[in-house]
Amino acid sequence: MDRKGLEQLIFDTYSVEPDYPWMDTPESAVFRHAANRKWFALVTTVPKSKLGLPGQQPVDIVNLKCDPILIGSLRAEPGFYPAYHMNKENWITAALDGSAPEDKLRLVLDMSYTATAPKLRKKESLTAAK
Repeated sequence: MDRKGLEQLIFDTYSVEPDYPWMDTPESAVFRHAANRKWFALVTTVPKSKLGLPGQQPVDIVNLKCDPILIGSLRAEPGFYPAYHMNKENWITAALDGSAPEDKLRLVLDMSYTATAPKLRKKESLTAAK
């Protein structure tokens, strides 16, 4: 999956458009929940060397929040790397160059969206259960 494909998937699935918060990196996009403004995806471009790959060619990446238990096994998958510029225990980076399996990328995207979603308060969750 490439950057445009991921951005379209996010819009189609969650109705979220990118936010561009940094003037010094205008290509960096953040996807947030409307209710709590928490990020669930950060898309940017880095040199391949920042991922431990040879070369300085730019590559689009996405940072996603992930269950710490899964991070180790995902890093063994092609296209997944320790989180770039984020907490490596709770976030993972996926290259948007087609190397990360699309089904796994979709799974982690959904996990990230769910993990950062606003939490229901106890009273709200009891009302929702009725």
